Amino acid sequence: MAGIPRTIEGDSAANGARVAVVAARFNGFVVERLVSSALQTLRAHGVREENLLLVRVPGAFEIPLAARKLAASGGYDAVIALGAVIRGETPHFDYVAGECARGLSRVMLDTGVPVAFGVLTCDTAEQALARAGGEAGNKGTDAALAALEMANLLRKVG
Repeated sequence: MAGIPRTIEGDSAANGARVAVVAARFNGFVVERLVSSALQTLRAHGVREENLLLVRVPGAFEIPLAARKLAASGGYDAVIALGAVIRGETPHFDYVAGECARGLSRVMLDTGVPVAFGVLTCDTAEQALARAGGEAGNKGTDAALAALEMANLLRKVG
């Protein structure tokens, strides 16, 4: 009978983590709820104010460039990307959402710094609001917890 392999997991303790939050201004009525929740979660888990940075960008399409600059700086253990792309009547949604996700994945893989994906991609404003503090919870909280967990995991893995 095989035993349980050694397991390494991260946790949500701050452990001195330095975290940058990149937030889109577009669809601010949704994004501000994500930002508030993410910051509240980080503080509640012990991230010190001097270890937090909030960077504002115009929209979700611009998030990857700011995230890359922050991740490559060596000054942050994790980056949290927050935004909301809401489907309209044109294919613009597909381009913005896809390129944002692709760009953030590339930032993470190229720099080795965790990037938590808190960019909502919803069909309607109602769906977005449900995921920004409504009945579906708050994805800002989820992204903050994922960022801390991954920063801690990478420390443990070395």
